[in-house]
Amino acid sequence: MNELAKKLRSHVKGKDTVYLCIGTDRSTGDALGPLVGDRLKLLGYKAYGTTKDLIHAGNLEQKIQEIKSKHPSSTIVAIDASLGRSERVGAISINEGPLKPGAGVNKNLPPVGDCHISGVVNVAGFMEYMVLQNTPLSRVFDMAKKIVRIINLATAEPLVAATLERTKGQMKRNRLLELLQDAEGEEKSQILAKITILDEEVRESA
Repeated sequence: MNELAKKLRSHVKGKDTVYLCIGTDRSTGDALGPLVGDRLKLLGYKAYGTTKDLIHAGNLEQKIQEIKSKHPSSTIVAIDASLGRSERVGAISINEGPLKPGAGVNKNLPPVGDCHISGVVNVAGFMEYMVLQNTPLSRVFDMAKKIVRIINLATAEPLVAATLERTKGQMKRNRLLELLQDAEGEEKSQILAKITILDEEVRESA
């Protein structure tokens, strides 16, 4: 994971970065992008494409134009699910250049991103739509959490990246607990969600 974080850091270091998370919650395999978007949004990143505001084949071109208009000089990191060989299922890759969304299911969509993160959620080659719909949700959740951890590591200052998982998570958690005391309604729900994400990361890194 550290190698992937280093690779991503080389693309986003010192740059204003926007994360464009592609997919839909109507198909478990294709939900990878929106699940990452949810977590990034809660953690304060500039993320577009969540389970409440999806970016998918039907609105991708419009959303790209809106994001580029709002963030004309930002680096765009595109995130999407993909299909691949059986031995690659669960793998996460980071590559320079634009993502070609929909390629695995033969959709002709505009390329997007200065670099991209792709997660192989299932096997390619046969009835791709059915394969995506029958992808285990637990696998997709686990991959989404890993991608967010990679982004957390990549966007940390280089000198503290090595200790991020040991210290930064606990510091954030303590601050969130302080804010929770005075929070109400939707704000309280958002803070609790952030604490849950941090607790999951701590358990996984233990």
